Amino acid sequence: MMPTPSHQLFEHCLGVIRQASVEILNLLDMRVGEGKDPRWFLEQLDQARLNLGGWASVAKKLNLNDAELSEFTLQLRHLQKLVPHYERGQPITEDQLIAAARMVAALELMRRRQPLLVFESDSDADAEQLEALALRQLRMIQLMLIALIRQAWPDTTRLHNHLKLQFGADCVRGWLSRSKEGDILSGMQFSELALLVVDKKEFSRHYASLFHSPTLLTFHTDPRLTLHAFLDDIRLMRKAVVSQRTVSSTAFLLLDIYARQIATPIQRAFEQGRTLVNPASLMATDGNVVQHFWDEQRDFARLNGADDQPVHDSIERTRKKSARTVEARDKLISSGLWAAVGLMVLAMVVGGFWMFNTPPEAPTASASTTPAAGIEAPSRASPREQLANRGINWDINGLRSAIDRNDVEVVQLFMRGGMEWQLAWTEQALSAQHDEVIALLLRYRLQMDEPKPCRRFITALSHALAGGEALTSSRRDLLQAFCTRPAVVERQRREVDNARRRVKAEPTTYNKRWLDVQREIYAVIK
Repeated sequence: MMPTPSHQLFEHCLGVIRQASVEILNLLDMRVGEGKDPRWFLEQLDQARLNLGGWASVAKKLNLNDAELSEFTLQLRHLQKLVPHYERGQPITEDQLIAAARMVAALELMRRRQPLLVFESDSDADAEQLEALALRQLRMIQLMLIALIRQAWPDTTRLHNHLKLQFGADCVRGWLSRSKEGDILSGMQFSELALLVVDKKEFSRHYASLFHSPTLLTFHTDPRLTLHAFLDDIRLMRKAVVSQRTVSSTAFLLLDIYARQIATPIQRAFEQGRTLVNPASLMATDGNVVQHFWDEQRDFARLNGADDQPVHDSIERTRKKSARTVEARDKLISSGLWAAVGLMVLAMVVGGFWMFNTPPEAPTASASTTPAAGIEAPSRASPREQLANRGINWDINGLRSAIDRNDVEVVQLFMRGGMEWQLAWTEQALSAQHDEVIALLLRYRLQMDEPKPCRRFITALSHALAGGEALTSSRRDLLQAFCTRPAVVERQRREVDNARRRVKAEPTTYNKRWLDVQREIYAVIK
């Protein structure tokens, strides 16, 4: 049987991963001569962590920051889960191909950070042809997002009011100041446009039915999460194109898969009359129009900065952590400085008055009131300072990375510093059975601030259990801690009833397993 292009790309990616694994492990003082499958690479990487004394030492040798290393290990875990072993020529799914290509993209980032890594990753594909196609696909995806948002909010005034409510008036003023002819969407970064589509509430309200497909966007259990991951990868590719950096052929081939998976459901909805957005017409554009589009995007980046922010998961989190404007920050700094000057003058006046009006006192020899010579109260750095000393940023990415890799010490510093966490962030740790970090988070359960977390958590848990994972004690503890409210229990009871009816109508093995899973969860929370 002749190998298909998908097989060729997949085997190329696995070859890159094997070659890179040898170089990476040797750099981490693990002497290996030949790379093997992804599961072997993950096991060797974990052994290197133990030998070096922690992930921080691994990150230092690879010149990665905490979030980058966590993303790398997360993608490696996902790949080894989808492709534990592979024999040349065996059938593959597109999700397996995506996992392998994303792993190569993560390795290419590591190679840029660490010059000692010299593995080759480019395929034999025509680079110029791939780049020309990629420029059209990136443009198509951006214009498609804009068109979908306009379709959801056809009234400009209502859209502006909605954005003010979600992001605040300062953001809206900034977008309008950068926009063309008052079109606020033209003044937004790609990551902000993507957020308006993948936000949980926005997606379920306006876009879920358009992106629904039984065979596409299945890389994660939830199509919205898959779309979110794809769009964030596309943001990085788009940023490289705008800054005119070299993009690997593997990345362009991965973009081709992303574009097909994202555009195909919308194209089908257009053909069925469910949307006016036509991805095919956005692709079939004159080359001069495409070039003009990218010239405009580069001018926009020069004036307003690169699109450095990742695509956030929720507008609520973005709004909660939104930064002050430059004017507000300058005003705050100025007010703080004048307040400090005022306090200093007041202290000088009070101190002078006290010095000139207080009679001298005879020294006392009381040992109980005299501090011992040379002894000072010990000073301890705050949790934030301790994290900064480790090179870890005080942000949610740093906390999520630490949770994913079961770094109890770093998570505890975040918790002691008052960082809030979300139940959704525990999914990877639960799958990897990182019970220590889950137990620590439960000690700080009052800092869990995810609104209505149980629907998503139980959905993800149901799919994990249906896929063969166990209902561990950590999962039971989280369910009992956060999902025993009457509304959640009643909803889960209805899930059990629905699953029972499905089994009665169609008694397949999967439906029976799904009923068992829903019963298990219900038994824990009722």
